[in-house]
Amino acid sequence: MEPNPNPTPTVVLHACLGVGHLIPMVELAKLLLLRGLAAVIAVPTPPASTADFFSSSASAVAELAAANPSVSFHHLPPPDYPAPDPDPFLQMLDALRLTAPALAAFLRSLPSVAALVLDLFCVDALDAAASIGVPAYFYYTSCAGDLAAFLHLPHYFAETDGGASFKDMGKALLRFPGVPPIPASDMPHTVLDRADRTCAVRVGHYGRIPEARGVLINTYEWLEARTVRALKDGVCVPGRPTPPVYPIGPLIVKGQDAAAGVERHACLAWLDTQPERSVVFLCFGSLGAVSAAQLKEIARGLESSGHRFLWVVRSPLDDPSKFFLSRPEPDLDAQLPEGFLERTKDNGMVVKMWAPQVEVLRHAATGAFVTHCGWNSVLEAASAGVPMLCWPLYAEQRLNKVFVVGEMKAGAVVDGYDEEMVTAEEVEKKVRLVMESEEGEKLRERLALAKEKAAEALADSGLSRVAFEEFLNDLKLAK
Repeated sequence: MEPNPNPTPTVVLHACLGVGHLIPMVELAKLLLLRGLAAVIAVPTPPASTADFFSSSASAVAELAAANPSVSFHHLPPPDYPAPDPDPFLQMLDALRLTAPALAAFLRSLPSVAALVLDLFCVDALDAAASIGVPAYFYYTSCAGDLAAFLHLPHYFAETDGGASFKDMGKALLRFPGVPPIPASDMPHTVLDRADRTCAVRVGHYGRIPEARGVLINTYEWLEARTVRALKDGVCVPGRPTPPVYPIGPLIVKGQDAAAGVERHACLAWLDTQPERSVVFLCFGSLGAVSAAQLKEIARGLESSGHRFLWVVRSPLDDPSKFFLSRPEPDLDAQLPEGFLERTKDNGMVVKMWAPQVEVLRHAATGAFVTHCGWNSVLEAASAGVPMLCWPLYAEQRLNKVFVVGEMKAGAVVDGYDEEMVTAEEVEKKVRLVMESEEGEKLRERLALAKEKAAEALADSGLSRVAFEEFLNDLKLAK
């Protein structure tokens, strides 16, 4: 058979194995397919020596592939990594760096490659793209505020060479272009200690972002207008050009279609019986969990508030650095206060491990969302018009919290998230604030507007669709 002289151009999306990164990559792939491009997600296969770190993520890839048959996944072969770094995070970065040659080989095997779209953790793949002349773009799956801060970070470290580490600055405010002041203690743990190896690696990565031809961002312009303007104006990267930025979000999962024959989760049936905007939804993401003692404090606070709640509980986590490991289902009777489930059965529901978050947030009964501030969760809440109570746990979630509260005006902070314990009194106080107070009413009004603007952004002539068209036009110019 003769080869096709005009093969459909393929966009290869290279993702890390984090669920929060893979899900928006899948949604972007769907968008590319709708526009007549071929799209394939190239995922790394973990080296055998790092199996523990990647155990939960590898199964997530299989689940996403099964749930999205229209999207092609290509599993890159595992690299040789005989002596893995003892630091789990650096293990992941090493595995991605060592996968770059296999990625380059895969790109060469395709008849027509329009572009390589990289997750931020896959920075080293810029070299693979350059080696074969393929234009490279980043897809930034967190907020524009994070991107603005990270783009400026190499300049900040150069200007303050020999200065204090963020970990020693407490809540002193950092001032970066395009974003509100950031308490130093809210910067991601990977950059808190400027003498640490991880910090040097990450700052080096941030310094390479401007090498890309462009940056897609999973946000919408209304939500982060000031930051998007700063990025477009190039003020976040002093002394060198900033690549074009394309705010194309919110790209979030659509949720289950009840008409498609999928069995409806029991918590949705329970929500059907609750008054409108009366339920506080608590969920800390696919990996987030708290200690056994913290579970009890949350339970006491919810019970004291008297408000209806839907709470997703995962098994307690005594070592926060092990959030990526698989855990068994929680024993609710043992891990919640004695009699709690019985006393709250009329106005609360506790779900083990997982709930259909998108559907819950869109349900008319949901009135507030206690969230870890993972960016997918923030976008899902904003798109559904649900105010947030921000309780960040790990990664860039503290930074997201700063922007959700200070810039987007879309939520309030649960105080104590950065201390040993959030007290039951604080849980009760913040639940009452968002559900009962004038401040809570203002948040609901703000989020109603955020929901409206999210829908507008994704309409045919909306700003996010226009930005996506600009990206597609740039792809044609890059040939």
